[in-house]
Amino acid sequence: MKFNETKIRVRYGETDQMGVVYHANYAIYFEVGRTEWLREYGLSYSGMEADGIMLPVISLAINYKSSARYDDVLKVKTILKKMPTASIEFEYELFTESDVLLATGNTILAFIDTERNRPTRCPKYLLDKLQDYSL
Repeated sequence: MKFNETKIRVRYGETDQMGVVYHANYAIYFEVGRTEWLREYGLSYSGMEADGIMLPVISLAINYKSSARYDDVLKVKTILKKMPTASIEFEYELFTESDVLLATGNTILAFIDTERNRPTRCPKYLLDKLQDYSL
């Protein structure tokens, strides 16, 4: 799997009075894509947290191209940028159902050992699952 693609329908509460998606919601759409990307590998945030690993976002960048609107069906394409070390980096592309590019983005998340509250290396079980991932 080189990327994950997830569909999301824009809800009314995510828009302003003009029916346009509020800019901060794009970060939430990227989070949904990232969560589903992890699920494709049989992983979840809750499972990683139970194993003592947290993944806070330490960097977020969004480039807006066009506006999403109420009731649009969006496609979030989530791509692992490079093999994880003490952090994991994703790139995103957000499209309408008719393939109009709405935004691109990037996030970096740090692996944190919850017991020590310190950065740590990517867990071996995740690296093992990514073994066949071709970047």
